[in-house]
Amino acid sequence: MENAQIFNVFFREKPAMMLVDLRNSKGGVYASSLAKSIDCTYSHVVKILQEMERAGLVNFEKQGRLKLLALTKKGNDIAEHLDNIRTML
Repeated sequence: MENAQIFNVFFREKPAMMLVDLRNSKGGVYASSLAKSIDCTYSHVVKILQEMERAGLVNFEKQGRLKLLALTKKGNDIAEHLDNIRTML
């Protein structure tokens, strides 16, 4: 089994990659740019992000009409572990 396939067996690909992408980003990220980077629809990304916000993994930081995404400490820790697991596979 290919590395990417085994990773997807253990984790849902899109939410995991959202956390990893947020962690690896150098600045604030918008939901629309995150959707493009993980090849997902904007509405699906927003739905997942709302679940992650309820779980305490991400924060929305309002800047005018736009919202920037930021990982919480808990979200950053989980993203780091996901990235390490993905690398190990």
